Amino acid sequence: MNYIRINIQRVACALALVTAASGCSDFGDTNADPNASKLPVPAALLTSALTDVAGSIGAYQVESTLFVQYMSQSQYPENSLYSTTSLSWNDYYLGPLENLETIIGYNTDETTKATMAQYGSNNNQIAVARILKVYFYWLITDQWGDIPYSQALLKNLQPAYDTQESIYTDFFKELKEASAQFDNGNAVQGDILFGGDASRWKMFANSLRMLMALRLSKAAPETAKTEFVSAYNDVAGHIRVNADNAIYVFLDDNNFRNPWNTVFDGRDDYAISDILIDELEALNDPRISGFAATTDAGKYVGIPYGLNRDSLTNWVNQNDYSRPSAKMLSRTFPGYIVTASRMLLAESEAVLNDWISGDAKSLYNDAIKASFEQWGVYDDTSYQEYIAQTDVSFDSQDEDGMLARIGTQRWLALFPNGLEAWAEWRRTGYPALEPTPYAVNESKQIPVRYGYPNSENNLNKANYDAAVARIGGDTHDIKVWWDK
Repeated sequence: MNYIRINIQRVACALALVTAASGCSDFGDTNADPNASKLPVPAALLTSALTDVAGSIGAYQVESTLFVQYMSQSQYPENSLYSTTSLSWNDYYLGPLENLETIIGYNTDETTKATMAQYGSNNNQIAVARILKVYFYWLITDQWGDIPYSQALLKNLQPAYDTQESIYTDFFKELKEASAQFDNGNAVQGDILFGGDASRWKMFANSLRMLMALRLSKAAPETAKTEFVSAYNDVAGHIRVNADNAIYVFLDDNNFRNPWNTVFDGRDDYAISDILIDELEALNDPRISGFAATTDAGKYVGIPYGLNRDSLTNWVNQNDYSRPSAKMLSRTFPGYIVTASRMLLAESEAVLNDWISGDAKSLYNDAIKASFEQWGVYDDTSYQEYIAQTDVSFDSQDEDGMLARIGTQRWLALFPNGLEAWAEWRRTGYPALEPTPYAVNESKQIPVRYGYPNSENNLNKANYDAAVARIGGDTHDIKVWWDK
């Protein structure tokens, strides 16, 4: 595994040594453009890193939508049967994380920081890069558990793996320090997420702190409470209304379009699962029109989840079924990173945990309303009828019942963000998903982590072995630290 991009000249040198056993001389300025800048453009690096956010919230992580049963496969069901045992993380380390580390390095170096300041104050650029680094590392550790962290991005091809507990501890430190680092200098250029608005970045950082704290509610409840309350009370605020949602804006362009549009461009490999359709219909949930398209008969029909190849072929040949809605498959359908509905549900759970004061029921209802508004299906009459339903209302529920209701609504509100829904299902157990009876993995259970990249056992063996020994194995069934 590589944690830094390999310099082309170093490759040339290595090949020369192999073929001629001679030193690799400097190529001089033969291929040098005298007008080219010798320094990176941090605005471009930031835009590139933010573009990679798209992969964290959409169809580029489609397998996790199968784990949480948002989707079923319509032709090749192997991933629905949990056949994938390991996954590469190179796209994170070699892409956005490297770019963000470069931004920090050049804005910190005394010899280059003055030049970098033309793209926004040094502090502001560093603060944004630090927040985004935490975001991407959060995605990595929640998929794999212990990962290279403190020794990664340091031109070290064999970094040790940090424990997930220590990584989360550093997340909270980094987010607080980064928020405090913003100054009144020039806004950051290349910021296609918040347009260089420091107040939005601080709000985003606080929202991440709250969500990360909630993820530790069972593994480290005291730390979770402390960090949640700290972020909740921060003067910069957090996301609570849809106008403040952290949204990735896709364009009506082949190169920058909604990734779900890409997945269904000439392909028909996925459909809405019967698990999701059945839940939406049972609750008379108006979001169904935003999530799914009807069949030619005007019905919502999900493909039964987790069929093997023969059963799936037979079912598909005999039935019409619902694909994602035209809204969701449009080129410009936005990518929701953190939303008001998600944060209000987090607050409702925090009230039930006695972390903060408030009305858990009102926050829960407000979260449903925010989700309806987000999907463009809000109507006050239908909303009032919805929250009054026996299977939705908090009324007559004990704390476990209320937490179950929050878990189900969180699952619905997060659609189609499979990665975050998978993490929250692992943490809470809600909703009560059953594995496919045709599972091909050893335990026959829904995966709770990815195995480490196959290359690690060869290229970083000592550190890989140490991590595997510490966590108790390297399979789909080894829980990450916070999953209790």
